[in-house]
Amino acid sequence: MDSAQQPSPQTNLLGRRVLLRTLRPDDFAQWSAVRRRNHKWLTVWEPSSPPSAPDLTADRTAFSLRCHSRDRSWQMGTGYGFGIFVGGHFVGEINLNSVQRGAFQNAYLGYWMDEARAGNGYIPESVVLSLQFAFERVGLHRVQIAIVPRNDRSLRVVEKLGIRHEGIAERYLEINGVWEDHSRFAMTAEDWAERGDELTSAWL
Repeated sequence: MDSAQQPSPQTNLLGRRVLLRTLRPDDFAQWSAVRRRNHKWLTVWEPSSPPSAPDLTADRTAFSLRCHSRDRSWQMGTGYGFGIFVGGHFVGEINLNSVQRGAFQNAYLGYWMDEARAGNGYIPESVVLSLQFAFERVGLHRVQIAIVPRNDRSLRVVEKLGIRHEGIAERYLEINGVWEDHSRFAMTAEDWAERGDELTSAWL
């Protein structure tokens, strides 16, 4: 898909209960409050921040630059990031990262959720919306999800959706200062053609 066909950063994805849309600079207050409240909950599953990196939860300008950078990724077709909103309230993020075209046509899907909202099925719903977008709107062939094996909550998401497990990648990503093994899961366009109607009927 060439850049002229790329969906706009203003694209909204609407599910049964969730709205996925790009984050904007005026989302800073909500985003910062959720990230601050969930600092311990989230950082154990995330890469370390460089010592010189600004604290996005305290720096409105840095957050705005992050939003603009993600808009540029949309325009270039290299990544598609969404905030997750429920009833108008920001509750998490889901992102199709590191989009590669050519012979691969692949992206990596990552997500996080406010602990106070976990367990309500918002992430599986958001994953199905993102898969639908990946395969039907931007023409990807493969979407991969990598999860630290002890992250039981994230594992339950892919298990609920029946996303194929493809094995363990040893010391795959640096997470919170440690090179962690990851369980790798994937769905292809062929899988979506077979199961997309089932998944959208169940979750959207």
